[in-house]
Amino acid sequence: MKAGLRSGEDRPVLADERAAMGDSPPRELISLADDEGNSVTVNVLGRSPGWTAGLDAEIVVKTPFVSGRIDLTLYVAKLESWADALDRLDAGEDAAWMEMSSGPSVLIQLTGERDCPEVVVEDESGSMVTVRVPLVPPDNWIADHRHRLRHVMDHWVPMLSE
Repeated sequence: MKAGLRSGEDRPVLADERAAMGDSPPRELISLADDEGNSVTVNVLGRSPGWTAGLDAEIVVKTPFVSGRIDLTLYVAKLESWADALDRLDAGEDAAWMEMSSGPSVLIQLTGERDCPEVVVEDESGSMVTVRVPLVPPDNWIADHRHRLRHVMDHWVPMLSE
C-alpha cells in the first residue's frame, strides 16, 4: 500500500493496473504448463521499435531444474506458421515452429523421449543450447492456443506494416 493511502480509499488507476484488470493487449501466445512445475511460454512484449512489421517477444522456459528466456521477433508469417503447427498437432503429428528461421525454434513432440509430450526449445544460431521440457498439457490445449493466436493476431497484426 502506498504511504498516505488507507485501505478502501479512492485513488487513480494506473495503466499497469488497468492491464492487470483485463484492459491489456494479449501477451501469451503459447502457454504450456503442467502440475510438475514445467512450462514453456511465448510472450508478446509489444511492437518492435526497430521494425514496423515485427513484434518483440520472448520464449520463457521454467522447470524445477532449469529456467531461461530468449528474445525473438514475431511477424505475420511466423504467426501464420504457428497456426499451421497447431493444425499438424491437432491431426496427431509432431510439429516444429520457426524451424527454418534464424533464432530459436520450438518443437512439440506428442510422444517424446520419456513417453509423454515434450516441448523442445532450441537456440542453434545463438547460444547453441537445446532444452527439452516434458509436460502433459490439458485436453483442450490446442483449441485454447488457437484462441490465443486469434486474439494476438486480431490485436497486433493491424498495427504492423509490411
